Amino acid sequence: MVFRACPARIVVSAPFPMAAMIDLIETIYEAAFVPERWNAVLQKASGLSNAASAQVFFFSDDGPPRGTTLDNLRPLFDEFIKGDFWKFCDSVQKMCGLQPASFVRVDDFLSPDEIKRDPARIMLREFGIGAHLCTAIPMPTGELATFVFQKWIRDGGFAQPEIDGLDALRPHLARASLVAGRLRVERAVAATSALDLLGFPAAVLSANGRVMATNRHLDRLDTAFLPVAYGGLAIADRDANRLFQLAVTGMNRADNAIGSIPVPGIGGEAPFVVHLLPLRRSAHDIFGNADILVLATPVKPSALVPSASLLNALFDLTPAEARLAADLAAGFTLAETAARGGVTVKSARTYLERVFQKTGTHQQSQLVAMLKTLQPLASLPPQ
Repeated sequence: MVFRACPARIVVSAPFPMAAMIDLIETIYEAAFVPERWNAVLQKASGLSNAASAQVFFFSDDGPPRGTTLDNLRPLFDEFIKGDFWKFCDSVQKMCGLQPASFVRVDDFLSPDEIKRDPARIMLREFGIGAHLCTAIPMPTGELATFVFQKWIRDGGFAQPEIDGLDALRPHLARASLVAGRLRVERAVAATSALDLLGFPAAVLSANGRVMATNRHLDRLDTAFLPVAYGGLAIADRDANRLFQLAVTGMNRADNAIGSIPVPGIGGEAPFVVHLLPLRRSAHDIFGNADILVLATPVKPSALVPSASLLNALFDLTPAEARLAADLAAGFTLAETAARGGVTVKSARTYLERVFQKTGTHQQSQLVAMLKTLQPLASLPPQ
């Protein structure tokens, strides 16, 4: 059973207790703007997954990783991010290279020799830490967010229900990381400064869709974003706007499956993807009691086929759905895609229907045409 929720919907069916999951998701979106709350996210997620400790890292090309850890591994964390130590860790390099689009057992991707000699694992073993889980989330800023959970050696490895529970949180971690990475994990003290710091076109809305603030990046997209009656906001493209309005009005509805919305080029602008994030708890206060953050991440026309991990991050697809979409965009038929994924054609059709729903497309040709306009956002410079 899976708990999947995005800013436009909450669908509850989880291996973790429902009340605890809802509380944790609220905390994740709060942490997007209140960096000290990441520790609460890691603590709660560790408790639900029976983990000994956990960390979030933001890797970039311009310096050592940033992030935070639970206090029980704070000395080791500080040593890890100091200088170039992390660059000599096989586990780190392997996970950054693979960029797993779900939580995976790290040891499944390392040889026994690599595990034995890895500097970080040596330190952790001395502290009593054994098995690791990791997922990676590519950011449009060029950074890579990774979440790592560990077990005590005495507790063995992670059970599949524990992994499934963390996978159910991944869409929320991805969206919150998108904001936290852009804000450099620094507190935004007011709505205007937060929107400017984001660097992406952004607006904050009330629960009924009324615009409460926008930044200059969104104001420049006046051919794509249009004011409407009663202070609302619309997207100039009809299909994208239909999905956008459903997402806004269905924020708390369990049957609304819209997460991120692809928008084709309008008025000479490049295509972009609109994400909706709920503003919770302290983040709600930061933005003057606004309820919804609308964030547009740019894409550029390209013949390149997007990677499955990028599709996973952009459109809230599961790993299986993302692989299917990437294969279709690469020119494989549905039957060939099913065979490559080791599933039946019937299962592949089910995945395809879910992809249609999440991307706002209706036909395979329409989906492929849309995907071929996307280029891996991690290669894009900040706007």
